[in-house]
Amino acid sequence: MEKIKAGVIGIGFIGIAHIEALRRLSNIEVVAIAEDSDDAEEKARKLGVPKWYGNYKDLLADPDIDSVHICTPNYLHYEMSKDALLAGKHVICEKPLTTTVSESEELVELAEKKELVNAVNFNIRFYPLIHELNTAIKKGVFGDIFSVHGSYLQDWLFHPTDYNWRLEKDLSGDSRAVADIGSHWMDLTEFVTGLKITKVFADFATFHKVRKKPLKPVETYAGKILKPEDYSDIPIDTEDYATILFRFHNGGRGALTVSQVFAGRKNRLSFEIAGSKKSAAWNSENPNKVWYGNRDSANESLLRDPSLMEPESREIVAFPGGHNEGFPDTMKQNFSKIYSKIADPSLPEYYPAFKAGLRENILCEKIVESAKSEKWIAI
Repeated sequence: MEKIKAGVIGIGFIGIAHIEALRRLSNIEVVAIAEDSDDAEEKARKLGVPKWYGNYKDLLADPDIDSVHICTPNYLHYEMSKDALLAGKHVICEKPLTTTVSESEELVELAEKKELVNAVNFNIRFYPLIHELNTAIKKGVFGDIFSVHGSYLQDWLFHPTDYNWRLEKDLSGDSRAVADIGSHWMDLTEFVTGLKITKVFADFATFHKVRKKPLKPVETYAGKILKPEDYSDIPIDTEDYATILFRFHNGGRGALTVSQVFAGRKNRLSFEIAGSKKSAAWNSENPNKVWYGNRDSANESLLRDPSLMEPESREIVAFPGGHNEGFPDTMKQNFSKIYSKIADPSLPEYYPAFKAGLRENILCEKIVESAKSEKWIAI
């Protein structure tokens, strides 16, 4: 079997995660990276990637490359995705797809015109118990969905000395916490429940209105300690925190709290779903267990075990019960579906395509509008 050859643009934390996940798939070979830095060659050697480019356009011009993974700061996603599609490459982009609705609309249209596989890495969909819940809801196990509430909490920007390019609106877009992690929660809950958000009411807060930007490069989550003279004061105009109320198309209600300054929560997405027959709760820091709530019988817990799961969700379980699967496995399963489509275009689009990225752009834009106007905004 001839392997599909992939290139990765942007070799930070998430770019390396993409490479590791791709290497766990038997039909993929990572043949090149692109990194606009002095250490691109060194990174390629450390990662065991045979080719490296200082300019991403040189990677796109490589005729050996079939697909491109874009793992760069948000403001580069549009240009790089467009260039990759025009170069005839299949594109897998980190979220957000772009920083504006109009840019994402253009990419959706271009990808369809070029008939190229396109995807956004909403990888959290691919925890096995997420698919188990999705299947159960489709089969009516939960009845009508009354409400969904939850949170996405992190503490990596807890201190005023914590800094990252995502804090700068020119690089990340008008929204930070909602676009960065709230988008995962909204994509996930719409996927799980099948509900569509129709109205939003949002409240934003920026608790660190001035942050100390390191004058030296610091990798995401690195938490290195620098001296006072190594910082400069930067005003912050993106949100540390948000609470959002939702209305769904079926009349159901929802609520989400997002925070990147919540001490002790490293990367915790959680939700609870209330149905007319039973309820459920799940969180990403304990992803191999889902809780089911009952009114007239004992509550239940299901551990991720393929022998106990629905056939539709069993297919993305790689290991037997008791052998936990986590964050890296979600990327592998998402990429598996994407590359199956690349290998066989007749297969269904069972992954988040560019349209999912556009959906989150629309939601985030309306949420920002609501936070500014302090009003309910229709989607």
